Amino acid sequence: MGSSAGLRLYMSDNNGPLILDGGLATELEAQGIKLQGDPLWSARLLHTNPQAIKDAHYRFLLSGADVITTATYQASVSGFMNHLDVSCDRAKELMMSGVHLAKETVEKFVSDTHPTGRRRPLVAGSVGPYGAFLLDGSEYTGAYAEKMSEEDFKVWHRPQIECLAAAGADFVAFETIPSLKEAKALVDLLREFPDVKAWLSFSCKDGRSLSDGSLFSEAVQAVIGSDQLVAVGVNCCPPALLQPLLDSAASLGTDPCWVVYPNSGEDWDSEHGWRTSKTASSSIPKLSHTWRKQGAALIGGCCRIGPDEIAELRRELKGSSTTAE
Repeated sequence: MGSSAGLRLYMSDNNGPLILDGGLATELEAQGIKLQGDPLWSARLLHTNPQAIKDAHYRFLLSGADVITTATYQASVSGFMNHLDVSCDRAKELMMSGVHLAKETVEKFVSDTHPTGRRRPLVAGSVGPYGAFLLDGSEYTGAYAEKMSEEDFKVWHRPQIECLAAAGADFVAFETIPSLKEAKALVDLLREFPDVKAWLSFSCKDGRSLSDGSLFSEAVQAVIGSDQLVAVGVNCCPPALLQPLLDSAASLGTDPCWVVYPNSGEDWDSEHGWRTSKTASSSIPKLSHTWRKQGAALIGGCCRIGPDEIAELRRELKGSSTTAE
């Protein structure tokens, strides 16, 4: 994972781990936008309400995020064509617009706040697993991988990566990947885009295993050799699982840059959605020091983590609640 050296150099100029944003859909829903049950999720707003996406990005930047992630997790060229009845060319434009909106928001933030002593925030182009397209929650099981080959995965993901790379994302973020087979396919596919850097974060079901049952340590070992990966890690799991997961890979004899961004730790109910808890997400700032000691280079939040929680995380790790230092 040769690219991690460059990330560590960037971190040395930015006082420790980079702070990621939180759940984009969480923040959009907090503003009254209905996303639950939509096959495109927040990506629909790239077509219907791009300003809402920019506003959400901006709030995360104000909260202190060093990296914002595009509204493309559940987006795909074929998904846009099927659910919006648009042409292939228009679908590709929409995919690329996720990066353009995020970069425009960074420019506005820098212009408005004139941050000093820091480099400008970065944009990560989100690529969700194939399971997110299936709309059946299988990004948390990886069951679909049994019926697919690595080549199938490459054919599926290639158009999305092409768009995000062409639009100029600083990183590609392979997120919530539940299957070792899909992870291997993504790392191999990345070689077709030699100028693209990426992180890869897994979906895990316990303190040792990916959602498909593969050992986390074996999955890390399988992908960590890529010179294009700047970090590998975990997202959208309860915060308490991160320490044992990272510990389980400590015996590999490598020194990876970890990316960690858990959800709030609340329970998901397929009929009623998230079961609200006022205390669940409070563990993230406290546990972040442990993750940092374990080698986390990028730390943030996923579902149910909004700008207020990211501001608290930044205060805990860096003593400041704003990127405009």
